[in-house]
Amino acid sequence: MNSSINKRTKFLSLGELDYQQAWDYQEELFKKTIEIKISNRKSGKQDITPNYLIFLEHPHVYTLGKSGSEENLLLDQQGLKEKNATYYKINRGGDITYHGPGQIVGYPIIDLDNFFTDIHKYLRLLEEAVILTLKDYGISAGRIPGLTGVWVDFEEGAENPRKICALGVKSSRWVTMHGFAFNVNTDLSYFNNIIPCGIDDKAVTSMEHELKARQNIEEVSSKLKKNIALLFEMELYE
Repeated sequence: MNSSINKRTKFLSLGELDYQQAWDYQEELFKKTIEIKISNRKSGKQDITPNYLIFLEHPHVYTLGKSGSEENLLLDQQGLKEKNATYYKINRGGDITYHGPGQIVGYPIIDLDNFFTDIHKYLRLLEEAVILTLKDYGISAGRIPGLTGVWVDFEEGAENPRKICALGVKSSRWVTMHGFAFNVNTDLSYFNNIIPCGIDDKAVTSMEHELKARQNIEEVSSKLKKNIALLFEMELYE
């Protein structure tokens, strides 16, 4: 085994954090990891690269990915102000999405050279971690071919597929940033102000909505963290 491979991953639970602050923090960790990789390539060294798994919640915010259209945001500046929400164009893949209280937002900033160099597999494992977590609560969830994320009523021919977790990532030199947004106790009315992920014929949902009861988000986070660590064979530490 390459002595530079490092599966140790620092877990950070940051509570509720402003979107811009979280983005800046991600960028800082992301760039430092890439700098180590560039230095290793130039010098022939094998300094290990760090991995981070960040969980947090954001105040109400809409974010638009590189492939998205501003037409999918149905609010103007005054409307955003009335909803106490902010809006950012960002450098991840995907279209528009919403983040807010009651949602687990996960930002894995990991060097995939430490795990596997396959972005498709990376996305599928993040989805699988959410699917396994939902299974613990009796919610059957899965994937819809051609669409990222995790869905309830996902089977072919289902009348009302509902997205419960959205994904949007960026990677450079196999280092990842951005991640997923998992609706636990999310106020779903905020999704009425966008065409989620640019898909206008699919609904969104949350664990609270599906189970008709508010959920213990700390408990859900703990289960999700363990499932991610298991699937990626991470050695989590805090």
